[in-house]
Amino acid sequence: MTSQTLPPGREVQVCFHGIGRPGRTLEPDEDWYWVSADQFQRLLDEICDWPLTRLSFDDGNSSDIELALPALVERGLHASFFVLAGRLDQPGSLGRDDVKALVDAGMEVGNHGWTHTPWPDVAPADLGLEIDDARVALSEAAGTPVRNAALPLGRYNRRVLGRVRASDYRSLSTSDCRVARPSAWLVPRFSVRSSDTPDVLRDRVEAAARNPRRTALAANGIRKRWL
Repeated sequence: MTSQTLPPGREVQVCFHGIGRPGRTLEPDEDWYWVSADQFQRLLDEICDWPLTRLSFDDGNSSDIELALPALVERGLHASFFVLAGRLDQPGSLGRDDVKALVDAGMEVGNHGWTHTPWPDVAPADLGLEIDDARVALSEAAGTPVRNAALPLGRYNRRVLGRVRASDYRSLSTSDCRVARPSAWLVPRFSVRSSDTPDVLRDRVEAAARNPRRTALAANGIRKRWL
């Protein structure tokens, strides 16, 4: 992909989840978003050549520190890691020391909630645990304020957006598969799938970049069903 592929004023956000062999029992269909260690290296080499591209990792899996961080450092890349606070120090997930190590390596740590429950499904009285308490726990582990969040399973509605804005997050990342505006508060991302090769991922992103209006309308149609 080249700079000519992207519409003016747009960038690409790519999100990984787990890498290699999971160290915990996966949720239903979660294996669709796990890639092998070799596959991750090939995908990362592909993405390295893309212009205006940002990387993120969701769920706080132990592979973030064991496999992702060394590969990023080797290539001089930066990424954001959206961590589940409720899984800290659990088998197969990041520990508090790992979160601090990510920050010390120049990475950003963000909030992905406490329980990995989609926030539209959380009762209003319990959203504080996901949005505020999780943020506090992650900030303490990171040793720095957590300013950005990513939606569990990418789902949202007006109530969730208003609640996150009220908590003064700088940005909120989704799983809407379209190119992003660098200054946007609601940030669409392309989630890497277990079936992705470098060519497949590039073709998927380029197709969305060539037709930003179509992909935006599709995302809006999905969003409206949740509002």
